[in-house]
Amino acid sequence: MSEAAALAARLRDRDLSAAPAALNLVENRARRTEAAALLAELAPERLGGEAAAHVVGVTGPPGAGKSMLLSALARGWRGRARTVAVLAVDPSSKRSGGALLGDRARIEADPADRALFIRSMAAGGRLGGLAPATRAAAQALAAAFDVVVIETVGVGQSETEVAEAADSVAVVVQPGSGDALQFLKAGIMEVPDVLVVTKADLGALALRTVRDLQAALSALGERGTPVVAVSSIHPMTGIDELIEALDAHRAGLDLPAARTRARRLGALADFVAEHGERGLRALGGRREAERLLAEQPAGAAEPALVRVLEQRAS
Repeated sequence: MSEAAALAARLRDRDLSAAPAALNLVENRARRTEAAALLAELAPERLGGEAAAHVVGVTGPPGAGKSMLLSALARGWRGRARTVAVLAVDPSSKRSGGALLGDRARIEADPADRALFIRSMAAGGRLGGLAPATRAAAQALAAAFDVVVIETVGVGQSETEVAEAADSVAVVVQPGSGDALQFLKAGIMEVPDVLVVTKADLGALALRTVRDLQAALSALGERGTPVVAVSSIHPMTGIDELIEALDAHRAGLDLPAARTRARRLGALADFVAEHGERGLRALGGRREAERLLAEQPAGAAEPALVRVLEQRAS
């Protein structure tokens, strides 16, 4: 049995100790064939359906309190006996190419808790904020964990790209930062499934931010999007409400349709990142590429979809 097949079997058996080796494989660009084999073994057509994990995207500007929020969320999920994997996507070091900020060090975790896995991943220069291997890592871990979190530093386009990779997206806002107006201008208010206002312990300032966000959502006709105020310091408030809001969104999804769309969008993004606009023109343009992807089986793994595009473009 190949290493990829053995790792996939362990993940399908929910062996959480296989997570580090699986991520090492998908992050190694010199082993892309083996990484594709791993994902093929974990694709819906192999699993008999979509992986049961809830893939949650958490994004927001630097300093909004995402790391403290994730620490509190992880404790909340673990308190509900859910296994949790966190992929913290950081800016890349120009010298080493590795993750620069190291969110793994900033998220509080009990080192003895084997059901909580945290990994920093370098953004690798992608404008969308997600490392090329991030979606592959999330898809691999979703076979073994109950919750998989993709956390990015929100710098504009990252919010939209994480929305394409996650089942549910929480956008984090700091009170009094003016982010409500900035999000409205940038069109980012259409991305979140849940809006999170941190530092609720600030009282009136946090409540005013909640009202501003609710007004902005109402102006866009997005009245169903919950806005949750949380405090990650003792005593913590709003964490259970946030978990329940994320769960409610996940419960209302047509998961197979949402994930099929995500895999196809991811394959197209990876193809364009690798082959550029020239490669896209060789396919006949974006619309033709999307049509070609729509013809592929709904349960196909993302690397297999990329190969379809590459074969057509060659």
